[in-house]
Order: sequence, then structure tokens, then C-alpha cells
Amino acid sequence: MTFVKPKKHLGQHFLKDEDIAAKIVDSLDDKSSNIIEIGAGMGVLTKYLIQKPDKNLYIIDIDRESIEYMKQHYPQLGDRLILGDFLKYDLGMLFTDNFSIIGNFPYNISSQILFKVLNYRNQIPEVVGMFQNEVALRIAAKPGSKTYGILSVLLQAFYNIEYLFIVNETVFIPPPKVKSAVIRLRRNDVVSLDCDEKLFKLIVKTAFNQRRKTLRNALKCIGIDNKYTSEELFNKRAEQLNVSDFIKITNYAAKV
Repeated sequence: MTFVKPKKHLGQHFLKDEDIAAKIVDSLDDKSSNIIEIGAGMGVLTKYLIQKPDKNLYIIDIDRESIEYMKQHYPQLGDRLILGDFLKYDLGMLFTDNFSIIGNFPYNISSQILFKVLNYRNQIPEVVGMFQNEVALRIAAKPGSKTYGILSVLLQAFYNIEYLFIVNETVFIPPPKVKSAVIRLRRNDVVSLDCDEKLFKLIVKTAFNQRRKTLRNALKCIGIDNKYTSEELFNKRAEQLNVSDFIKITNYAAKV
């Protein structure tokens, strides 16, 4: 097998630019001895990842054809080539210690990948990934930006996020219809939020689902006591609040 056909239903756009591939791999610090690459395709990132010394590289790919290709070209990976769906895979079966994640992520599941990262945040010190540019900008956005949203807040609660560089459509097979970008997530020092995390997520999602409204109106369904909603904070809209503001609101809601 000399070629893997990109599959539209899997959202595959294979990177063909070697310089960009090397740049992506160089963006991954040596934060842990274990690395998972999601969706290796034909190994354009893999060839640089296996050059990292003292690293255990694992590949998880849902595409059987890609895994067969990788077995032929990177036999040294052995049983670390895993045919499976990353979103459904029990990562606890692979690691009890830390692992980093890298990949040219399929656009149709990129947000879901990051929600799973949050579930394993105490084991994942770093993520470097290729995203649709619009999604990358949203993840890295700061309060006050119109692209700042649910994913921004939930990820920035536990990770410092850097927008690294934009990638043109022409360096992929087949070329996507949009530009792409590479971002890096590095775990911050927050072990747990100083609030009910389930309620925090509910409040963030509820606030942004009605982002044109002030928090006082957007969160009426949550039932926060009037003595708190009279504060100036509730005159703001969701996009104006940082993580600490949402934690404060969550603690108000928990007192009802």
C-alpha cells in the first residue's frame, strides 16, 4: 500500500507540507514521555514524532486503511498502532500517568476531542492540534471578543491557550474550503474549580446560548437569588465575563 485515500465521511484532509509538519511537531514540548497522535493519515507528523528521544508514541486512528499503511511504514510502533475511535476509547487502559496529544484533527470532531481532553485534564499537560481556523480563533479568544464562547471558557479554566500559526488550504489533500490553524494548550495550575463544576458548565452554556442578553435575563431559568443578580456583574453579557466571573456566578447559584 503506497497511498491512503482521504475519506470525506471521516473529515480527512491530509497535510502534505513537510515544513509545516515539522513545525507542528516542534511546537510540542517534552511535557510527558507518552504522546498520542490522533488520526495519523499517512504519517506526515509521525515521521518527526518518532525522532523525539525517549518518547512512547501511540497512534489512534479510526481509518483501517491508514492503520494498515502505518503498520507497513512504521512497524517499530507495533501494538502502539491502535485502530479505534478516539472519542470512545478508554484512555485509562493505555496510561496511568501523563500523556500529551497531537494531531491534524478532523474538523467534524475537533470540539469533541477537546471536551474529552477536559475529562482527562489531570493527565494531559499539553495538546498541539490543527483546527479549522474559525474554531482555533474561538478557543483562543479572550473575553470581550465576539468569537469568545462556551469552548473558550471551559478550556481556559484549565489550560493556557496559544494561537500559533495559520495554515493555507493548498497544503492539504484534498484542500479544505477553509483556512486552518495550529493552537497549543498547556495545563495551568488549577487543580479544580472553586465551585460546582457541573453547575459551572450549565451556567456557561446557558449564558452563551442567549449571549445577546444580559446575564440577569439569560440566567433567569437558573433561579439565582435577587440579592445577587442586583450586582453590576449581571448587567454584562456572557462574552464580557472571564472564568473567575463565571465561578462567582456559579457560587451564587449554588446558594439558592
